[in-house]
Amino acid sequence: MKRIMTVQDISCVGKCSLTVALPIISAAGVEAAVLPTAVLSTHTAFPKYTFRDLTDEMQPIADTFKELNLDFDALYTGYLGSFEQLDFIDRFIADFKKPDTMIVVDPVMADNGVLYKGFTQEFADKMAKLCAKADLIIPNLTEAAFMLHIPYAENYDEAYVKDVLVRLTKLGTKCAALTGISLHEGKIGVYAYHADTDSFYFYENEKLPVSYHGTGDVFASCALGACMRGLSVDESLRLAVDFTLESMKMTAKDPERRFYGVNFEEALPLLISRLS
Repeated sequence: MKRIMTVQDISCVGKCSLTVALPIISAAGVEAAVLPTAVLSTHTAFPKYTFRDLTDEMQPIADTFKELNLDFDALYTGYLGSFEQLDFIDRFIADFKKPDTMIVVDPVMADNGVLYKGFTQEFADKMAKLCAKADLIIPNLTEAAFMLHIPYAENYDEAYVKDVLVRLTKLGTKCAALTGISLHEGKIGVYAYHADTDSFYFYENEKLPVSYHGTGDVFASCALGACMRGLSVDESLRLAVDFTLESMKMTAKDPERRFYGVNFEEALPLLISRLS
């Protein structure tokens, strides 16, 4: 069985980061090893929450992994909250990456044209350096714009998307996949570029008139789980679009749905059946 190490925060209540990655990767038939960067009572969409930074614990944990000769088939980073955590990931990659280890970076730091609270352009520049070490990066257009120092475009065409993707791979990553790309009315999906083959891949599905917290984590976790099960990157991105949509549909039709995430649990049969 393949083993993914995912490094991101965990909320006791709320569907994002590790509380999404762990069950989705496991349902894909892949072992999910975790290294929490912080623990929160609830995620930050709640009006009140506690937060405990775990940066000081991360290196001792990694040192123990090394002493035990543990290895990982993939390393997947999500939300990283500080320069210190970015530096830690650099060291972790140096210590644990083998020739066939897949590095996936979801540069969670911005959306809708603005950086999240507490992040700066300097942080985006440092994140871009981490993305250079990845086999696959999964930013949205806002995150891409900050890493590339280009204006964020609310309205864009296919030529703009392709240009952004090529620029992202020039940072050093092998493949860049932009999420939330909408080129046709009522549709949304993912656009990817593979630098090694100079090839693009675009897949879209239905765009619902709703949005939910944590869908990016659902997408990234599904895509990597599928890759570890032998699907190509393009096939994995396609499945991630479909699984995220199904999760949103399950949420939209639930009369008792909660504001803090999607009902991805009810969409797991789709993921399992597509990977069988």
